[in-house]
Amino acid sequence: SSNSGSQDGQKESLDDARALTGMIALRNRDFLLYLFGKGFASIAHQMVIVAVGYQVYDRTGNPMDLAYIGLASFAPAFGFALFTGYAADLFDRRLVLTICYGVMSTGAMMLFGLTVGDVPMVWPVLLCLVVMGTGRAFYQPASNSFVPNLVPPEQFPNAVAWNTGANKIAQVVGPAMGGGLYLFGPDVVYATAVTVFVIAIVTTAIIRTRSKPRGKEPPSFESLFAGVRYVFEKKVILGAITLDLFVVILGGVTALLPIFAKDILEVGPSGAGLLRSSMAFGAVLCAALMTQVAMSRNVGKILFAMVFIYGFATIAFGFSHWFWLSMVAMAIIGGSDMISVYIRSTLLQIATPDDMRGRVSAVNSVFTGASNEIGEFRAGVMAAFVGAVPAVLFGGIGSVVVAAVCWKLFPVLARVQRMDRNL
Repeated sequence: SSNSGSQDGQKESLDDARALTGMIALRNRDFLLYLFGKGFASIAHQMVIVAVGYQVYDRTGNPMDLAYIGLASFAPAFGFALFTGYAADLFDRRLVLTICYGVMSTGAMMLFGLTVGDVPMVWPVLLCLVVMGTGRAFYQPASNSFVPNLVPPEQFPNAVAWNTGANKIAQVVGPAMGGGLYLFGPDVVYATAVTVFVIAIVTTAIIRTRSKPRGKEPPSFESLFAGVRYVFEKKVILGAITLDLFVVILGGVTALLPIFAKDILEVGPSGAGLLRSSMAFGAVLCAALMTQVAMSRNVGKILFAMVFIYGFATIAFGFSHWFWLSMVAMAIIGGSDMISVYIRSTLLQIATPDDMRGRVSAVNSVFTGASNEIGEFRAGVMAAFVGAVPAVLFGGIGSVVVAAVCWKLFPVLARVQRMDRNL
């Protein structure tokens, strides 16, 4: 009878898991609209990034310009860090997202104008990226903190899986579209991106859900820094963010894809787009897996395992001189990163109260923005001085070392067993 009771309990647990996986989160109208809006905006942004990187490098041949592109994209997130999270907590997050998409579309329109006008200088392009980066800076905290408002609490992990997956799908479609349309000219890429941004604006604007923060604190030093203080007090969040920051600063290779595509693999702009898409394709496969799985054991150890795989795949990409092998390595990088992002994103949101999510998400955005943009800057600088291949190998080895160090520094993160609301 005890065995029968145990089997019944296991069956009920399995049924509960199935009820909270699959497409359950997509049954919420506003969450579905949110996904479409975010997906379209991400596609447009990826198209622009692919076109800008190849256009600038093709014009100047200077790897440092790729580093400046990453820096220009990240600078607004760092400069407005305290205010972006406060805006997400103070104002309706739907409205904030809509405005952000409008600002990003303005940056794309400016790039279109520069290209049609055949402006030869690089600095106006960087200015356009600063405009787009400003929209992204306010978009990230509002977007991340809006998801818990759109689905019931028990469906949140499934919603995070779909949310992350939608972004990765955009990273497949966006670079492929950007690389393909670039063959007709960068102006075509930017014009198309503006159109896609407009679709994102409309889709997001018709969301019915309004976020209603519990309290509207007046802006003060204490309220603006509340997110920073909470992150440092919550070691699970601090460990997850720190791991992401240093691993991607060292391991990021996307800024060097134009160099690998043109000079090492000799596959041109469409090949650069395919390399980015391969990375995102691996991520999409893992995102689909995450929608069908409810993690209930060894979540922390899985997170660290994915980071180790990410580092070793980066090393393999650096050594590769075959396009097919580089594609496989990028797919593994994307897949392992997807799983680690899914775990970190879920832990971040469930460990934070709703009236703090915007500010905590802003802190996380600065860390993740730094890890991506400064990582690209690091890669570009190293490539300029020692070459693209040594720059990638250094990053891959460094990622493995950092993962091992963080395991020792944040044992509470490694000990996380499941993702629930009791963190």
